[in-house]
Amino acid sequence: MARLNYKHLRYFWTVAKAGSIARACERLHLTPQTISGQLSAFEDALGHTLFARTGRRLELTEAGRMVLGYADDMFAVGAELEEALSHRGGSLPLLFRVGVADSVSKSVAYRLLEPAVSLAEPLRIVCREGKLAGLMADLAIHRLDLVIADGPMPASMSIRGFNHLLGECGLTFFATPALARKHPGRFPRCLDGAPLLLPGEDAAVRAGLMQWFESLGVRPKIVGEFDDGALITAFGKAGSGIFAVPSAVAAEVPRQYGVRVLGRTDAVTERFYAISVERRLTHPAMVAVSSAARTELFSKRRVS
Repeated sequence: MARLNYKHLRYFWTVAKAGSIARACERLHLTPQTISGQLSAFEDALGHTLFARTGRRLELTEAGRMVLGYADDMFAVGAELEEALSHRGGSLPLLFRVGVADSVSKSVAYRLLEPAVSLAEPLRIVCREGKLAGLMADLAIHRLDLVIADGPMPASMSIRGFNHLLGECGLTFFATPALARKHPGRFPRCLDGAPLLLPGEDAAVRAGLMQWFESLGVRPKIVGEFDDGALITAFGKAGSGIFAVPSAVAAEVPRQYGVRVLGRTDAVTERFYAISVERRLTHPAMVAVSSAARTELFSKRRVS
Protein backbone atom coordinates (compact mmCIF):
# COMPACT_ATOMS: atom_id res chain seq x y z
CA MET A 1 0.00 0.00 0.00
CA ALA A 2 1.20 3.51 -0.83
CA ARG A 3 1.97 5.93 1.99
CA LEU A 4 -1.14 7.38 3.59
CA ASN A 5 -2.20 10.67 2.00
CA TYR A 6 -3.49 12.81 4.87
CA LYS A 7 -5.15 15.33 2.58
CA HIS A 8 -7.21 12.52 1.07
CA LEU A 9 -7.96 11.23 4.58
CA ARG A 10 -9.28 14.67 5.53
CA TYR A 11 -11.55 14.74 2.47
CA PHE A 12 -12.86 11.24 3.27
CA TRP A 13 -13.43 12.16 6.93
CA THR A 14 -15.34 15.33 6.01
CA VAL A 15 -17.59 13.49 3.55
CA ALA A 16 -18.28 10.75 6.10
CA LYS A 17 -19.17 13.32 8.76
CA ALA A 18 -21.21 15.50 6.41
CA GLY A 19 -23.12 12.54 4.96
CA SER A 20 -22.77 13.61 1.34
CA ILE A 21 -20.32 15.04 -1.13
CA ALA A 22 -22.52 18.11 -1.64
CA ARG A 23 -22.42 19.08 2.05
CA ALA A 24 -18.71 18.30 2.20
CA CYS A 25 -18.17 20.72 -0.69
CA GLU A 26 -19.64 23.53 1.39
CA ARG A 27 -17.25 22.80 4.27
CA LEU A 28 -14.15 22.28 2.15
CA HIS A 29 -14.93 24.96 -0.47
CA LEU A 30 -14.16 22.52 -3.28
CA THR A 31 -16.11 21.30 -6.29
CA PRO A 32 -17.88 17.91 -6.29
CA GLN A 33 -15.62 16.75 -9.11
CA THR A 34 -12.50 17.50 -7.07
CA ILE A 35 -13.73 15.67 -3.98
CA SER A 36 -14.98 12.68 -5.97
CA GLY A 37 -11.65 12.42 -7.75
CA GLN A 38 -9.71 12.64 -4.50
CA LEU A 39 -11.89 9.98 -2.85
CA SER A 40 -11.38 7.63 -5.80
CA ALA A 41 -7.63 8.15 -5.60
CA PHE A 42 -7.73 7.48 -1.85
CA GLU A 43 -9.68 4.24 -2.32
CA ASP A 44 -7.28 3.10 -5.04
CA ALA A 45 -4.30 3.79 -2.79
CA LEU A 46 -5.87 1.88 0.13
CA GLY A 47 -7.12 -0.96 -2.02
CA HIS A 48 -10.56 -0.80 -0.41
CA THR A 49 -13.92 0.72 -1.26
CA LEU A 50 -14.90 3.14 1.52
CA PHE A 51 -18.38 4.23 0.42
CA ALA A 52 -21.33 2.37 -1.06
CA ARG A 53 -23.96 4.44 -2.88
CA THR A 54 -27.56 3.81 -1.79
CA GLY A 55 -29.78 5.97 -3.97
CA ARG A 56 -28.48 9.50 -3.40
CA ARG A 57 -26.89 8.59 -0.09
CA LEU A 58 -23.36 7.45 0.62
CA GLU A 59 -23.02 4.72 3.21
CA LEU A 60 -19.75 3.59 4.73
CA THR A 61 -18.54 0.10 3.94
CA GLU A 62 -16.98 -2.05 6.66
CA ALA A 63 -13.55 -0.79 5.58
CA GLY A 64 -14.89 2.76 5.58
CA ARG A 65 -16.13 2.46 9.16
CA MET A 66 -12.73 1.19 10.25
CA VAL A 67 -10.92 4.06 8.51
CA LEU A 68 -13.38 6.54 10.00
CA GLY A 69 -12.64 5.28 13.51
CA TYR A 70 -8.93 5.88 13.03
CA ALA A 71 -9.56 9.24 11.38
CA ASP A 72 -11.72 10.36 14.33
CA ASP A 73 -8.86 9.61 16.71
CA MET A 74 -6.24 11.27 14.52
CA PHE A 75 -8.14 14.49 13.97
CA ALA A 76 -9.19 14.64 17.63
CA VAL A 77 -5.50 14.62 18.57
CA GLY A 78 -4.91 17.31 15.96
CA ALA A 79 -7.62 19.44 17.53
CA GLU A 80 -6.02 18.97 20.96
CA LEU A 81 -2.70 20.10 19.52
CA GLU A 82 -4.27 23.24 18.07
CA GLU A 83 -5.94 23.97 21.40
CA ALA A 84 -2.67 23.48 23.27
CA LEU A 85 -0.79 25.77 20.91
CA SER A 86 -3.38 28.49 21.35
CA HIS A 87 -3.45 28.11 25.15
CA ARG A 88 -3.28 31.47 26.85
CA GLY A 89 -2.30 33.29 23.75
CA GLY A 90 0.53 30.94 22.88
CA SER A 91 1.93 30.26 26.36
CA LEU A 92 2.24 26.46 26.47
CA PRO A 93 1.59 24.73 29.82
CA LEU A 94 4.47 22.71 31.18
CA LEU A 95 3.69 18.99 30.93
CA PHE A 96 4.60 16.84 33.94
CA ARG A 97 3.94 13.11 33.59
CA VAL A 98 4.38 11.27 36.86
CA GLY A 99 3.74 7.71 37.95
CA VAL A 100 2.90 6.82 41.56
CA ALA A 101 3.42 3.28 42.82
CA ASP A 102 0.16 1.96 44.26
CA SER A 103 1.89 1.13 47.55
CA VAL A 104 2.52 4.84 48.21
CA SER A 105 0.04 6.53 50.55
CA LYS A 106 -2.35 8.79 48.64
CA SER A 107 -1.84 11.53 51.22
CA VAL A 108 1.93 11.35 50.78
CA ALA A 109 1.59 11.34 47.00
CA TYR A 110 -0.58 14.45 47.10
CA ARG A 111 1.70 16.26 49.52
CA LEU A 112 4.70 15.43 47.33
CA LEU A 113 3.06 16.59 44.10
CA GLU A 114 1.24 19.66 45.43
CA PRO A 115 4.33 21.95 45.16
CA ALA A 116 4.55 21.13 41.46
CA VAL A 117 0.92 22.13 40.91
CA SER A 118 1.59 25.38 42.75
CA LEU A 119 4.36 26.50 40.39
CA ALA A 120 3.95 30.01 39.03
CA GLU A 121 4.21 28.85 35.42
CA PRO A 122 1.24 27.02 33.83
CA LEU A 123 1.44 23.27 34.46
CA ARG A 124 -0.50 20.29 33.21
CA ILE A 125 0.06 17.23 35.40
CA VAL A 126 -0.66 13.72 34.10
CA CYS A 127 -0.64 11.28 37.01
CA ARG A 128 -0.75 7.50 36.67
CA GLU A 129 -0.93 4.92 39.44
CA GLY A 130 0.13 1.31 39.13
CA LYS A 131 2.64 -1.40 39.90
CA LEU A 132 6.24 -0.23 40.01
CA ALA A 133 7.34 -2.58 37.21
CA GLY A 134 4.80 -1.15 34.77
CA LEU A 135 5.58 2.43 35.72
CA MET A 136 9.31 1.82 35.29
CA ALA A 137 8.69 0.41 31.81
CA ASP A 138 6.88 3.63 30.87
CA LEU A 139 9.69 5.69 32.38
CA ALA A 140 12.23 3.81 30.28
CA ILE A 141 10.48 4.77 27.03
CA HIS A 142 9.91 8.36 28.23
CA ARG A 143 6.16 8.08 28.64
CA LEU A 144 6.72 9.29 32.21
CA ASP A 145 9.04 11.98 33.53
CA LEU A 146 9.18 10.68 37.10
CA VAL A 147 8.09 7.75 39.24
CA ILE A 148 7.36 8.13 42.96
CA ALA A 149 7.89 4.95 44.94
CA ASP A 150 8.33 3.73 48.51
CA GLY A 151 11.65 2.10 47.64
CA PRO A 152 14.53 2.50 45.20
CA MET A 153 14.44 1.03 41.73
CA PRO A 154 15.03 -2.75 42.07
CA ALA A 155 18.52 -3.78 40.99
CA SER A 156 16.98 -6.62 38.96
CA MET A 157 15.39 -4.15 36.54
CA SER A 158 17.46 -3.67 33.40
CA ILE A 159 16.46 -0.03 33.12
CA ARG A 160 18.74 2.97 33.22
CA GLY A 161 17.39 5.07 36.05
CA PHE A 162 18.46 7.07 39.07
CA ASN A 163 17.06 7.04 42.61
CA HIS A 164 16.55 10.38 44.35
CA LEU A 165 15.70 10.04 48.04
CA LEU A 166 12.92 12.45 48.91
CA GLY A 167 12.84 11.68 52.62
CA GLU A 168 11.85 9.23 55.29
CA CYS A 169 9.67 9.12 58.39
CA GLY A 170 8.39 6.75 61.03
CA LEU A 171 4.92 5.26 61.33
CA THR A 172 1.86 6.28 63.33
CA PHE A 173 -0.76 3.67 64.26
CA PHE A 174 -4.49 4.43 64.33
CA ALA A 175 -7.72 2.74 65.35
CA THR A 176 -11.35 3.72 65.68
CA PRO A 177 -12.29 4.72 69.26
CA ALA A 178 -14.33 1.53 69.66
CA LEU A 179 -11.47 -0.69 68.49
CA ALA A 180 -8.96 1.18 70.66
CA ARG A 181 -11.11 0.51 73.75
CA LYS A 182 -11.04 -3.22 73.00
CA HIS A 183 -7.24 -3.21 73.02
CA PRO A 184 -6.13 -1.02 75.93
CA GLY A 185 -2.64 -0.80 77.33
CA ARG A 186 0.59 0.89 76.41
CA PHE A 187 1.77 1.05 72.83
CA PRO A 188 3.10 -1.11 71.22
CA ARG A 189 2.05 -3.93 73.60
CA CYS A 190 -1.58 -3.10 72.85
CA LEU A 191 -1.02 -4.43 69.33
CA ASP A 192 -0.52 -7.98 70.60
CA GLY A 193 -3.49 -10.03 69.40
CA ALA A 194 -5.17 -6.95 67.93
CA PRO A 195 -6.56 -6.98 64.36
CA LEU A 196 -4.08 -5.37 61.99
CA LEU A 197 -4.38 -4.12 58.41
CA LEU A 198 -1.07 -4.74 56.68
CA PRO A 199 0.46 -3.30 53.49
CA GLY A 200 0.77 -5.78 50.61
CA GLU A 201 3.90 -7.71 49.75
CA ASP A 202 5.01 -5.03 47.29
CA ALA A 203 5.24 -2.40 50.04
CA ALA A 204 8.84 -1.82 51.09
CA VAL A 205 7.83 -1.09 54.70
CA ARG A 206 6.15 -4.45 55.25
CA ALA A 207 9.34 -6.43 55.97
CA GLY A 208 10.46 -3.81 58.51
CA LEU A 209 7.12 -3.97 60.27
CA MET A 210 7.20 -7.75 60.58
CA GLN A 211 10.76 -7.68 61.92
CA TRP A 212 9.78 -5.02 64.46
CA PHE A 213 6.84 -7.07 65.72
CA GLU A 214 9.11 -10.10 66.01
CA SER A 215 11.75 -8.18 67.97
CA LEU A 216 9.09 -6.97 70.44
CA GLY A 217 7.41 -10.33 70.81
CA VAL A 218 4.20 -8.69 69.63
CA ARG A 219 1.93 -10.80 67.43
CA PRO A 220 -0.98 -8.85 65.97
CA LYS A 221 -3.73 -10.71 64.15
CA ILE A 222 -3.43 -9.85 60.47
CA VAL A 223 -6.97 -9.47 59.15
CA GLY A 224 -6.22 -7.84 55.81
CA GLU A 225 -3.42 -7.18 53.31
CA PHE A 226 -3.74 -4.39 50.77
CA ASP A 227 -1.62 -3.25 47.85
CA ASP A 228 -3.50 0.05 47.74
CA GLY A 229 -2.84 2.34 50.71
CA ALA A 230 -6.22 4.04 50.24
CA LEU A 231 -8.00 0.74 50.88
CA ILE A 232 -6.14 0.30 54.16
CA THR A 233 -7.43 3.62 55.48
CA ALA A 234 -10.94 2.88 54.18
CA PHE A 235 -11.06 -0.42 56.08
CA GLY A 236 -9.41 1.22 59.08
CA LYS A 237 -12.04 3.94 59.14
CA ALA A 238 -14.71 1.23 59.18
CA GLY A 239 -13.11 -0.34 62.25
CA SER A 240 -11.87 -3.49 60.53
CA GLY A 241 -8.43 -3.20 62.07
CA ILE A 242 -5.56 -1.07 63.29
CA PHE A 243 -3.53 0.58 60.53
CA ALA A 244 -0.35 2.61 60.18
CA VAL A 245 0.39 5.64 58.02
CA PRO A 246 3.61 7.59 57.45
CA SER A 247 4.04 9.99 60.37
CA ALA A 248 4.71 12.86 57.96
CA VAL A 249 0.99 12.96 57.10
CA ALA A 250 -0.40 11.60 60.38
CA ALA A 251 -1.73 14.95 61.66
CA GLU A 252 -4.59 15.02 59.16
CA VAL A 253 -5.74 11.41 59.66
CA PRO A 254 -7.90 11.76 62.83
CA ARG A 255 -9.89 14.60 61.29
CA GLN A 256 -10.38 12.80 57.96
CA TYR A 257 -11.22 9.33 59.24
CA GLY A 258 -12.52 9.78 62.78
CA VAL A 259 -9.81 7.60 64.30
CA ARG A 260 -7.40 8.08 67.19
CA VAL A 261 -3.66 7.69 67.58
CA LEU A 262 -2.49 4.53 69.34
CA GLY A 263 1.21 5.34 69.15
CA ARG A 264 4.18 6.20 66.98
CA THR A 265 7.48 4.54 66.21
CA ASP A 266 10.67 5.56 64.45
CA ALA A 267 12.04 2.03 64.74
CA VAL A 268 10.33 1.32 61.41
CA THR A 269 10.76 3.99 58.77
CA GLU A 270 9.25 4.41 55.35
CA ARG A 271 11.36 5.96 52.62
CA PHE A 272 10.11 7.69 49.52
CA TYR A 273 12.00 8.04 46.26
CA ALA A 274 11.72 9.92 43.01
CA ILE A 275 13.03 7.74 40.18
CA SER A 276 14.04 9.38 36.91
CA VAL A 277 16.19 8.72 33.86
CA GLU A 278 18.19 11.85 34.75
CA ARG A 279 21.13 11.82 37.14
CA ARG A 280 20.18 15.39 38.15
CA LEU A 281 16.58 16.56 38.38
CA THR A 282 16.15 19.46 35.96
CA HIS A 283 12.42 19.54 35.15
CA PRO A 284 10.96 22.46 37.19
CA ALA A 285 8.18 20.28 38.59
CA MET A 286 10.67 17.59 39.66
CA VAL A 287 12.84 20.18 41.37
CA ALA A 288 9.79 21.58 43.21
CA VAL A 289 8.77 18.10 44.39
CA SER A 290 12.26 17.23 45.63
CA SER A 291 12.91 20.57 47.32
CA ALA A 292 9.58 20.71 49.17
CA ALA A 293 9.89 17.09 50.28
CA ARG A 294 13.25 17.68 51.94
CA THR A 295 12.58 21.08 53.44
CA GLU A 296 8.93 20.68 54.44
CA LEU A 297 7.23 17.28 54.32
CA PHE A 298 10.13 15.21 55.68
CA SER A 299 11.97 17.95 57.52
CA LYS A 300 13.26 16.84 60.92
CA ARG A 301 12.00 20.16 62.29
CA ARG A 302 8.48 19.52 61.09
CA VAL A 303 5.92 18.79 63.77
CA SER A 304 3.25 16.23 62.75
